[in-house]
Amino acid sequence: MTRKNKKSKYRSLLINRKRYYFYKITWLDIVGDSGHADVNEFNQLKPTEMISYGYIFNKDSTCIRSFASYDSTEETFSDRNVYPTGCIIKLEKINI
Repeated sequence: MTRKNKKSKYRSLLINRKRYYFYKITWLDIVGDSGHADVNEFNQLKPTEMISYGYIFNKDSTCIRSFASYDSTEETFSDRNVYPTGCIIKLEKINI
């Protein structure tokens, strides 16, 4: 009896026999201002919520690494980001 491979419902790609899944990454970005501000203006300065899309290369307790572009013939990655895990609000795996 041959075993049929179960097809994933998530968007992914295979590079050198390793599967990478596509995610929507919601994260907080630093906001800065080099001008003068009073106390009220200073207290209104908040981090901004950003959304990025990419394949998760790897993740550990300190950071998440992602890429958006890759070479189809070599194990080479581009459009890379490293997010501190403390900045990540939400990771959503994207369906096909």
